[in-house]
Amino acid sequence: MSQGLEIKHFDAGYPKRPVIENLSVPMLPRGKITVLLGPNGCGKSTLLRSLAGLNKASGQLLLDGEDLMRLPFAQRASQVVYLPQSLPAGVHLHVLESIIVAQRASGSRYHAHGDENEVMHLLEQLGISHLALSYLDQLSGGQKQLVGLAQSLVRHPSLLLLDEPLSALDLNYQFHVMDLVRRETRRRNIVTVVVVHDINIALRHGDHVLMLENGSLIADGAPEAVITPDSLARVYGVRGRIERCSRGTPQVVIDGLVEPVM
Repeated sequence: MSQGLEIKHFDAGYPKRPVIENLSVPMLPRGKITVLLGPNGCGKSTLLRSLAGLNKASGQLLLDGEDLMRLPFAQRASQVVYLPQSLPAGVHLHVLESIIVAQRASGSRYHAHGDENEVMHLLEQLGISHLALSYLDQLSGGQKQLVGLAQSLVRHPSLLLLDEPLSALDLNYQFHVMDLVRRETRRRNIVTVVVVHDINIALRHGDHVLMLENGSLIADGAPEAVITPDSLARVYGVRGRIERCSRGTPQVVIDGLVEPVM
């Protein structure tokens, strides 16, 4: 049996406002990063929350053939970790404590010293080990996002859902975080789905892209197969092209807006 995530006939949204309707996505394999692209309001965050079981939904979510929709929430949460755009406000815990709490909540069987060793290693990888004894409610937005990523990875998920994990980070940390997420996705052989707004990040760091418009799947596949002048015009309303820099890396160049048809 192929390992990964299949989404079949998936509906999600809110009691009086459906957002995702009859969405089916072919296998998203383990060890790969899938990037969700689309304009504001197209359903990216709703889809992530629904995959995590936080929004009302119906259909099938098959992780290695097991339907997550049929599992009790606690059992589902042991396999699926969702990182929102920002951590809850007002949490007065040390960074180190908060990550150890997340690790123990995942059912990890590490000894106490093992907990701290793994956490410190993660903090070092993220470049924030110096914040271990800082309080969460004293951190900047970007620092909180990095702590949230550490809390997510330390739970050893099979399915990792990251909603705009780069939104409060500077360019250095954006690259650093995506590089780390890519390495850990491969090393742990997990399914990772990331929402980003920067299409160049999808081109550079994504293995697979899903492009949404109004809750529907417009295209899926390799980044350069999905991100094309036609899809940019249709979904984003811009005239763009994909060119390669001197090092061969593809990047999007936007030339202007699509003129409305009169």
